[in-house]
Amino acid sequence: MIKFNNLNSEAPYQLLKEKYDEAFKAGQKGIEAISISSFNKKKEEVDSRYVNLKFINHDEFIFFSNYESPKASAFNSHDQISALAYWPVINVQIRIKALIKKTSDEFNNKYFFDREKEKNALAISSKQSKIISSFKKVKENYKYSLINNDLKTCPKYWGGFSFKPYEIEFWEGNRHRLNKRDLYLKEENTWNHYILEP
Repeated sequence: MIKFNNLNSEAPYQLLKEKYDEAFKAGQKGIEAISISSFNKKKEEVDSRYVNLKFINHDEFIFFSNYESPKASAFNSHDQISALAYWPVINVQIRIKALIKKTSDEFNNKYFFDREKEKNALAISSKQSKIISSFKKVKENYKYSLINNDLKTCPKYWGGFSFKPYEIEFWEGNRHRLNKRDLYLKEENTWNHYILEP
């Protein structure tokens, strides 16, 4: 699930919440999963991965990760990303372009403190995306972390990323490819609405 806090009253955010509620009521599995695409300027390489969107706070979309991961490196080198959610149960795709940044230490510490200790143990033990000798070693590191680490104090190498959209498109699939496409663009601090041809 995605937690909505003080959601922005402007049209694209309200439409997002409307579609989310519709998909949730229809039983959409993995509703919080979104694909994030980034560009690593140093490597001149594009990459995508799924993350779990945890919060939408007013106009900020927030997920969490290791700050030493490849995606964090990409975000640091180039702060523009695209995000994609698809909820097949209602045949709706949501495309987002945004700027991304880290969340504050205070926010990270509070969220980490309230999480399940098992999740925190993994966040502490895993050097995300680094090569390791075996999955057995992953499990050993995790078990050690679960027993021996302080599981309420957020490590400096872990925390949230927040992105604020400047473009949101809602795609609704229909029969005969008569798809409905609503585009919202933030232009000079105002959200403008356009209809796109299928």
